[in-house]
Amino acid sequence: MGRAMSYANVTDVQVRLGRPITSSAEIAQVTAWLTDVEALIKVRIPDLDQRVVTGQVDESIVALVEAQVVVRKVKNPDGKQNERIDDYSYGLNADSARGDLFLTAEEWALLLPVSATGAFTIRPVGAPDVFDPVRWFR
Repeated sequence: MGRAMSYANVTDVQVRLGRPITSSAEIAQVTAWLTDVEALIKVRIPDLDQRVVTGQVDESIVALVEAQVVVRKVKNPDGKQNERIDDYSYGLNADSARGDLFLTAEEWALLLPVSATGAFTIRPVGAPDVFDPVRWFR
């Protein structure tokens, strides 16, 4: 049976966000987003809990990734890419401007570390040490 809560919590998000999350509505929203992010991760890594228990993935890395994803959503819940008010203009890059919950290629790589050795490991000469989940999961 799976765990009842995500690896990250509201405190993890607020520390990375740099401000307190105190209203009951925002706490509920952040908690729901953390649960959603973990569900998204488990679609691709269904044995995430087992990987954490066996040390294949560090629990603090999972919490870091979950919190980072939610911080992006808190900062830009509507997915605005540009905003202009009078002479003031503000723009975000494409990843920051996405309004949905998503993991970057770097975050997936943290959660899916590549083993350098093992039975039946085939590694071309000069191949990078980093697994590129964007390329592999398209």
